[in-house]
Formats: sequence, structure tokens, C-alpha cells
Amino acid sequence: MKQVYLKRGKEESLLRFHPWIFSGAIHHTDNDVAEGESVRVLTAGGQFIAVGHYQQGSIAVRVLSFSDVEIDPAFWLARLQSALDVRKALGLTDNPQTNAYRLVHGEGDHLPGLIIDIYDRTAVMQAHSIGMHLARKDIAQALQQVMQGRIQHFYYKSETTLPFMEPENGFIVGGSDDNTAMENGLRFRVDWLRGQKTGFFVDQRENRSLLEHYARGRRVLNMFCYTGGFSFYALRGGAQLVHSVDSSAKAIELTRANVDLNFPADPRHEAFCEDAFQFLNKANAQQDYDLIILDPPAFAKHRGALHNALKGYTRLNEKAFEKILPGGILFTFSCSQVVSKDHFRNAVFTAAAQAGRKVRVLHQLHQPADHPINIYHPEGEYLKGLVLYVE
Repeated sequence: MKQVYLKRGKEESLLRFHPWIFSGAIHHTDNDVAEGESVRVLTAGGQFIAVGHYQQGSIAVRVLSFSDVEIDPAFWLARLQSALDVRKALGLTDNPQTNAYRLVHGEGDHLPGLIIDIYDRTAVMQAHSIGMHLARKDIAQALQQVMQGRIQHFYYKSETTLPFMEPENGFIVGGSDDNTAMENGLRFRVDWLRGQKTGFFVDQRENRSLLEHYARGRRVLNMFCYTGGFSFYALRGGAQLVHSVDSSAKAIELTRANVDLNFPADPRHEAFCEDAFQFLNKANAQQDYDLIILDPPAFAKHRGALHNALKGYTRLNEKAFEKILPGGILFTFSCSQVVSKDHFRNAVFTAAAQAGRKVRVLHQLHQPADHPINIYHPEGEYLKGLVLYVE
């Protein structure tokens, strides 16, 4: 295994078990280290400190272990078994009502750069590092062993996460046209071929379930609906009507398909392919809704975009506060990793003040337990949400 040498004093974050080594901390590397290769990391004094995947860029090494181990089939087996044990403890692996969950959540499962979501008998993998891309077949083999026949198909989907490499999406193991999965007894189609992320946002499972309890008799607006998850939960919860809005025609098509899977031809649901701000600005949308969901895509994907992102969250939430009926409930989210809980809360509170509404916080929401946060990597806490009562 080739070696990477740190500058003096740059091992401090690693002594606190942070799993990232930034390029500025590196003094030099062995001459022939290739991108994606497993490397040993040494301090300036020559002491071993970590093993990880090397890559050009801001994050130069993603740490796989703080022990001097080989990254071999036994390593992948052990890490995937550990991840599966957590999901077993959560009651997700043998739940007759839910067969969709996250099995591997990057740094949260000590596998930085790797995402694996389970949809019934299909696993969908995304690599966020070249090292995980190169190891994809070894990971697929280890996953088959760990899952003991429960997974028959392994789909690889990294075109959007590694665009500079142009990896081909496709099945590594098996191949299936059955893309229907289940969450809390509701069925949905997963577009792992063309959809965002792995095809469905499994991180909102518990928050969708909470919304169901607030939906009875309400007029619901689901903004940025994507695949319609919040919409069909609202329908099951007894909503009077549900309007789903997304600027993507593909998302609207998938939303309609998912609603029809659970509530065929239900007259309470209508979907609109339209820009969120344009829809909220329409005169006929004013004061129509008493339950609104704002679940936009990440407004900030890097720290330099934080200021504009916070302005965007403030503007969007102010529009919702202006439109929602008195006594209404607002579910509002940010999935931007660089936006902290305090940043997001301040943006929403500013929006409430600017709209002149009295607002109470009913719930503070976050990602579910199958998206665990490594205690040494607070950056892994990306999903923030608030449930608000608006007078």
C-alpha cells in the first residue's frame, strides 16, 4: 500500500477521528499514487495514523480505518455486516410494511464516499469517491454474502455523483424491471434509472409518517413534490385535497404514478408542473391551503453558496407564510449540508417576521436513524426540518 505524508501538526483532526484529510494538510505522497487507490497516511514523524482512499481535490483522503488494515474482501464484509446490524436493531430489515431503507450512509457507517439504499430485493449504490467507484464490484460481492439472498439485484448509479469520470449506470448483479417498493404500507415506484439520488428520498420516511397524522380534513400543498411521497401519505391521512407541485415534468409523472398505485383515480389529488415561486404567486393559490410542505433541493452545495441559499430559504418560507391559512401547519426542510440548524431556523424565523405571522414550533425534524451521523463527523447531519403552527 502506498503512502501519504502529512505536514507537521496536521494530524490533530485525525486524532479526533475526523474521516477527511484535506489537500492542504498533505506534505507529499509516493510518486505513483493513483486516484482511488488505498493509501496509508503517516504523520510528519513517520507514524501511522490512518488508511483511506486517495483522490485529487479538496478532500484528498477519505479515511476508511484508523487501524493499519488491508482494504480487502474481509474489510468490506465486516463493514457491511456492521451496517446491516444497525438496521436490524432499527427493525428495518424484516418489516412487512417497509422494505425500503438506507443500508450504508457514508461517513455515518465508516464508509465515506459510499451510499447504498435497499428497495425490496434491489440494492442501489452511489459512489461519491473514485475509491468507492473502483471497489464497486468487491462491495457488491460482499453485500451478496452479508444479505444472504435477500438482495438479488445490485444497481450502480454514479453518473451524477462522479460526472467527471462518466461512469456507466447499470446492474452489477442481476437485473430487474420491478421497481416497486413499500414504506409504511404505501407503495411507490423507484426511478433508479433516471431519478435523483438513488431514485427515492428514503430519508423523509419518518417525517412523511408524521405529516400523515396532521393531514385529516386539511387542504395540502406539497411543493417540490419529486416522487409524491408526502402527497400519498397526506391522502391516506384523510386530507380534503392534495396539490403536488414540481418544476420537473418527469417528477410530476412519477408523482401521479405513485398516487395511483395507492389511491387510483382519487379526485382529491392534482399535480402541477410549475416553478414553485410562480405557483405560490398565483392569485388563486392565496389562502387556499392549511398544510404546506416545503422540501426543496439543496440550495447550497458548498460553503460559498451559503449566503444566497439562506436568502432563498427566507424568500420561499415567507411566500408560504403569506399563503397559508390561519391555524395552518407548515412542514419546512433544508437538505443543504452547509446550512446548519441555526442557519435554517434563523432563515425561517426571519421569513415569519417579514410575513407578520405568529408561529409556534411543534417539531424539530432531522434525518432518520438509518442515516446515522458519525459523532466525529458533524457534517453528516444534513437534513433539518421544522413543523410550525401558523396563526
